[in-house]
Amino acid sequence: MIEKNSYQDSIVLMLLTNYLETLDGVNNVQVMMGTPANKDIFKTGGLATDELEAATPNDMVVVLDVDNEDLIDDVVKKAKVYLDEQSNGSDDENSGEERVKTWDKALEVAKDAPVALISVPGVYAAGEVEKALDAGKNVFCFSDNVTIEDEARLKQMAHEKGLLLMGPDCGTGIANGLPLAFANRVRKGSIGIVGASGTGIQEVTAIIHKMGEGVTNAIGTGGRDLKAQVQGITFKDSIALLDQDPDVKVIVAISKPPAKEVRDDAVDLLRAAKKPVVAIFLGEKPEAHEKGLYRAYTLEETAKIAVGLLHGQEPTGNEDVAVKVPDVKLQPQQKYIKGYYSGGTLAYEAATLMNNTLGLHAENGVDGSILKKDGYEVLDLGDDVFTQGRPHPMIDATKRKEMMVSAGQDPETAAILLDIVLGYGTTDDMAGDLKDTIIKVKADAKAEGRELPVIATIVGTDMDPQDYSQQQRTLAEAGVIICENNAQAVKTALAIVGHPVEETPLPILPEAPSNVKMPAVSDKLKEMLTATRFLNIGLESFAEAINESGGSAVQFDWKPIAGGNVELQKALLFLNKVDLKVGV
Repeated sequence: MIEKNSYQDSIVLMLLTNYLETLDGVNNVQVMMGTPANKDIFKTGGLATDELEAATPNDMVVVLDVDNEDLIDDVVKKAKVYLDEQSNGSDDENSGEERVKTWDKALEVAKDAPVALISVPGVYAAGEVEKALDAGKNVFCFSDNVTIEDEARLKQMAHEKGLLLMGPDCGTGIANGLPLAFANRVRKGSIGIVGASGTGIQEVTAIIHKMGEGVTNAIGTGGRDLKAQVQGITFKDSIALLDQDPDVKVIVAISKPPAKEVRDDAVDLLRAAKKPVVAIFLGEKPEAHEKGLYRAYTLEETAKIAVGLLHGQEPTGNEDVAVKVPDVKLQPQQKYIKGYYSGGTLAYEAATLMNNTLGLHAENGVDGSILKKDGYEVLDLGDDVFTQGRPHPMIDATKRKEMMVSAGQDPETAAILLDIVLGYGTTDDMAGDLKDTIIKVKADAKAEGRELPVIATIVGTDMDPQDYSQQQRTLAEAGVIICENNAQAVKTALAIVGHPVEETPLPILPEAPSNVKMPAVSDKLKEMLTATRFLNIGLESFAEAINESGGSAVQFDWKPIAGGNVELQKALLFLNKVDLKVGV
């Protein structure tokens, strides 16, 4: 079925697909917009039809495989009811939100909003980012699938305008204590964060919160910012901004391994900061601190060094808590740890600890595999290979449950690692979704004479929209070993298999000189630090999170113009720029 000119948000359509899959008699179903990329997904999934080729990017496409064709009308009716309920739930009268439908109106109503959040399909994102930058807005771009060439161009454009482009593919941020996208609720405080890592920011902010301190601004850069093609433009401008922020006493910098030349430039800039800095380049095992620039190996250590510095305490080497080894009796064949993560950075941290401790010398895997060597396995289930046409694992646990069952059936599996990520944008009860599968996996192993520990960490706080304590109770009822953070969970698993992680305190070397000067920060950029009002273009849940947290968001109910034709949209954007230049 093709619904002409019926644009719907991609996450809503993914959730609709999940709902329709539960209906009796439905063998397979997919609901997406008729973009060229989505048509390829239909074909890959064996759901291509002749009618599909006629669909445009503005058309909603429903493809069904059912036991009986008589069911089709009923399934289509239920799909329409589902979408109507979603639409009614966000009605102006019900939500009280300010809503607009055009860019002109958005810029009029949200003229006092210094930040625009953009979460439109990736094929359209670059054009929308450019419009926002031209309008003088700092941009938080959640959208992915933007070319790295466009990312570099747009970040340079933002820099030249004295603005900041966070993203593309920026999953998490905190602005003036308000959550952006997939963020946790944490108390406001004096630690400022810049991170090329979504769940890395979430893990560090959550640990800081649990330690009684807070974060007022956490700036996400997108995962590619420190690659050679982009040159760390957002990372560097963010460091300069936090160094100018009078409320920030300690700066935290988080990144997966950057390009060497970009890393060297970034480290030189961190040395130029007036404030103490904690830096973690995941995958690197630091050998020493410098006075004023302290290096961390794990996200736990990052948070604890930052809190210590806030209280005037330099690192002692005891920041990572020694784990208590559970009383688990493994069979001789049980050797291997399996990690199934919804957070990519947490998966990367697990792989790093396992790789270094076990001496695996494993390269990064492929197809969503962060580590795959012998029987050891760490997967990022949020990788594109697992999420094409399906919701992210922070929303939908289906793929993770399949992986857990498979691992449980392997007699060589010694432990299973999981993360439960709370906060805005994630499901209401991930622990509840996983509980029955965990119980079954452990029971099936026990029936075969094996004890199979499942070890989990909850990334979140007592302020999150989910009930943190209830998530703990649910996991405990399923027999899960619950750890305070991801590093402790991985170390627990390693200790169970007989390979405890050795803690080695680092020496503190004298302060190293910097060869660069901290860049100037524009007034427009400084407005981000005290932002209370935002323009939200795309996913309405992002606006709801801001409004619920005490901020104010104008909701732009975005739909692609020009029939979804990207080339025509680029031409219109170019003509609009020309008109502005000549005063038309």
